[in-house]
Amino acid sequence: MFSNDESSNPSTNPSMQDIIDTCQHPRRTFIKGSIGVATWAAFGGMSLGGISSQALAGSDKPAATLIGFTPVAANTLPLIDAVSVPIGYTAQVFVAWGDALGLGANWDPSTAMTEAQQLGSYGAHTDGMHFFPFGRDFSLGPIKLDLGGNVHGLLVSNSEYNDTGLIHSTMSFATDAMTLDRVNTQLAAHGVNVVDALRVGKHWKVNRPSAFARRITGKTPMKISGPAAGHALLKTDADPSGTKVLGTLNNCANGYTPWGTYLACEENFNGYFGTAAANLTAVPRTALEARYGLSAGGFGYRWHEAESRFDLRAGGKVSNEPNRFGWVVEIDPFDPKSTPIKRTALGRFKHEGAWVTVDDDNRVAVYMGDDERFDYIYKFVCAKKFNPRNLKANRDLLDDGTLYVAKFNADGSGVWLPLVHGQNGLTAANGFADQGEVVIKARMAGDVLGATKMDRPEWGAVHPKTREVYMTLTNNTRRTADQIDAANPRPANVHGHIIRWREAGNTVVATGFEWDLFVQAGDSLDPNPNLQGNINGDNYGSPDGLWFDRDGRLWIQTDQAGDGTGAYANIGGNVMMCADVTTGETRRFLTSPPNAEVTGVTSTPDGKTMFVGIQHPGEDWVTSFTENSSWPDNGGNGPTTASQAGPSKPRSAVVVITKDDGGVIGS
Repeated sequence: MFSNDESSNPSTNPSMQDIIDTCQHPRRTFIKGSIGVATWAAFGGMSLGGISSQALAGSDKPAATLIGFTPVAANTLPLIDAVSVPIGYTAQVFVAWGDALGLGANWDPSTAMTEAQQLGSYGAHTDGMHFFPFGRDFSLGPIKLDLGGNVHGLLVSNSEYNDTGLIHSTMSFATDAMTLDRVNTQLAAHGVNVVDALRVGKHWKVNRPSAFARRITGKTPMKISGPAAGHALLKTDADPSGTKVLGTLNNCANGYTPWGTYLACEENFNGYFGTAAANLTAVPRTALEARYGLSAGGFGYRWHEAESRFDLRAGGKVSNEPNRFGWVVEIDPFDPKSTPIKRTALGRFKHEGAWVTVDDDNRVAVYMGDDERFDYIYKFVCAKKFNPRNLKANRDLLDDGTLYVAKFNADGSGVWLPLVHGQNGLTAANGFADQGEVVIKARMAGDVLGATKMDRPEWGAVHPKTREVYMTLTNNTRRTADQIDAANPRPANVHGHIIRWREAGNTVVATGFEWDLFVQAGDSLDPNPNLQGNINGDNYGSPDGLWFDRDGRLWIQTDQAGDGTGAYANIGGNVMMCADVTTGETRRFLTSPPNAEVTGVTSTPDGKTMFVGIQHPGEDWVTSFTENSSWPDNGGNGPTTASQAGPSKPRSAVVVITKDDGGVIGS
């Protein structure tokens, strides 16, 4: 991931660090006031100081046995160019960028990728993912199979972005011309992968051919639904209706629904748009463009040089095309003929992911983070209830409901502020003509309501039993000394932290909640107290990916430079940790190749097969990738399908992890 360093939030709303600094303890227990004792007694009881250990565990297993593996050593210098897992486990490459999803040939990574090749093969830079098993009663598409869900399913995953030097092989990004062919190839590398995953004996493979396998890319036709559909700010010359758009971009984390659909979440979409600097001089950036980080250069993709829909000033006027990105996209993995839908009711911002939960009354909420320094945490509550007896009846639940933004108070309480047109200053006089404009300008609406500025809200996870919500705040080194006090002495949030909250009454429709910090990440061996953190177990920093397994283990994935230097010399490269939220104990389960981010995790229903994403191995933005890594084609985690004719180049890939004794991962 990249380009979350600059804040585009000009508001004077209180920051998360301001709130934390006024608290008495860095790891308080939850205040008991707003959640009834009777409610939490159902989870195992509570003490006057907070929730009991058994309630937090949310598992029938004793807390002492929730984590059963011996942690792996940190991947410190010299970094190992492979994925490492504990003794008694095996990690093998399952699918990598360029591997064919059908009967076509696999990409030769020593050559430049083409659009045609990419459309038939696994996309670049894998990220969030979910395993949809066959055999569950989804009944969503025209084809219904009844196969064992623990050995056969659809692995659906995001391909977040691509690196020009890898995808075009010999292209000089700084000097060579950007062509339409290159833009189309990169658009094909983005999006979502639907992979048919099958276990044969003890080994998993990509099942080819498959009626389900496909790519959803930056050019795939999509519908726009919800309050922004047809809005003037979404209309373009190519789509005067404002209801159709080509493609999805920069899908980072993800979500999935209890009615069997996948949620792809558009994050750093602003980087794909640009224009000549003189154009922004002639027609300056609008307030909306500035708040969403649009600029002449973007991230330097340069697509606007060859494709006019990515030009902010095509035809000399302000383009609405960027407003058609930054949404949550709902996809039916079991129906290849279905059209993905951008659900605008969930708001427009840099969506890291969308985590769905259903309460005891079948009310549905979606928790979301806006991954930028000093931006916000959101919740969407569906107007209608979930229908567990008729899954098709839930298809449009995400089009109607209330979007909220979070405000965290210093006493451990919090409030969800409704982003509703006509309320709390969200009026035409203040630039919000209707609800469509509120969701298009969700960040600006949050500014008006006084939401709490956060340190890059990334992945969320909902505990499978207690329904408490956890969210990573990856880092923010731009916190200054005058924003903290002795109560919480971290003048710059180098290593990040994880926050958690519980809804009042344990219902998702609540507008109040209680919160605390689950952990402040860091290096306990660092001589600087501001960098030590308070981890109970193995050290890590920059928490990013987050996922609960069926037994309540919290899996934490990290995203830092991954080169094992500086503040990460003792921590080493990126990792996946396993935490017991009852005790806070955390163990290092997986280490990654050099400069790689660990991102995306899911498992089969029985918990005995885990899929984990390894993104951009070797990447350091200074030297070339190949100077740092040759994974996965170096054979570090088993043979791959690559058939390169020349030197290998590193590729993002998914590894499949199993326990040698056939047991549950993590046990």
